[in-house]
Amino acid sequence: MGLTLKELTEYLATVGFECQIEGDASAIVSSVATLEDAGQGQISFLSNPKYENQLAATKATAVLVKPEIKVSRKMNLLRTADPYAAVTAAIVKLHGYRKHPQWGVSDQATIDVSATIGANVNIGPGAHIGGKVSIGDNAVIYPGVYIACRCRIGSNVTLFPNVVIYEDCILGDRVTIHAGTVIGEDGLGYAPVNEKWVKIPQVGNVVIGDDVEIGANCTIDRATLGSTIINSGTKFSNLIAIGHGTKVGEDCLFVAQVGIAGSVNVGKHVTMAGQAGVVGHINIGDNATVGAKAGVSNSVEPGITVLGQPAVPINDCRRQVAVIQKLPELKDEIRRLRQDLDRLNTQIEKNSK
Repeated sequence: MGLTLKELTEYLATVGFECQIEGDASAIVSSVATLEDAGQGQISFLSNPKYENQLAATKATAVLVKPEIKVSRKMNLLRTADPYAAVTAAIVKLHGYRKHPQWGVSDQATIDVSATIGANVNIGPGAHIGGKVSIGDNAVIYPGVYIACRCRIGSNVTLFPNVVIYEDCILGDRVTIHAGTVIGEDGLGYAPVNEKWVKIPQVGNVVIGDDVEIGANCTIDRATLGSTIINSGTKFSNLIAIGHGTKVGEDCLFVAQVGIAGSVNVGKHVTMAGQAGVVGHINIGDNATVGAKAGVSNSVEPGITVLGQPAVPINDCRRQVAVIQKLPELKDEIRRLRQDLDRLNTQIEKNSK
């Protein structure tokens, strides 16, 4: 069952995305696809100018585009200020969210008698809920999830298969954690004693705020003392590692393979691109951006973008890269200068005799 473009634009307007239709408002779309893959009955979008060439070739029934985009052929367009955000709303309308299996509370789950389970909770077979755990309403706990003693899990939380939550950790409302992620394992805490490493007990916990989503196979260390904190609204991709005692601010976005050492303070709305690494005991300011593969060894000021190893402000990094690209040319120039200098020295020696 699909929607006409008129019906879709009316829906989009209700969620804040005004669209102007060009073409057949009665055309029906039932799903969303990329420009390259879309076919009849599908709607796509163009937000990045580098894909404009695909616009001319797409077989989509309609495309969400910005008002200023020029099109070389007749096609159905929905012009809107932010096609990327608008298509997100269209996906929700046409596809909905993932439907979870309905186990109720499986008799194959292990639930301690002292645990408190909220209303309408969905707990899959093979899940383990430890002593004095509390789980809020409407939580979805997939098979193989392990929740240790004294954890507090909020309402509308989703834990996908094989998520592990160590003891005393706290998850807020509407948290989603994907398969294989571990929350609250021991951090790398060892004291050097007589050339041996002596384990420091990790007696803190992890606190995760509301509306956080954490990808697959991430690890968030518990604090040695106090709490490792992931604040509300933050989103992690897969394979993120957070060291013990680190505090991540609200509405941050970390791309795959980001690694942050212990006791780092990350501000609000910080973006870290793939494979960025951060040393311990430094500060990353609000609204900062850390580029891909950056190695951050010093604190980062609010609002700036850093890149490189070690990470420096992006314009400095670009100058460094420009110089590095010229090294072969500079090497040849130095060789020529040395040859000229040798000839000059030889001439001077001859003239001095």
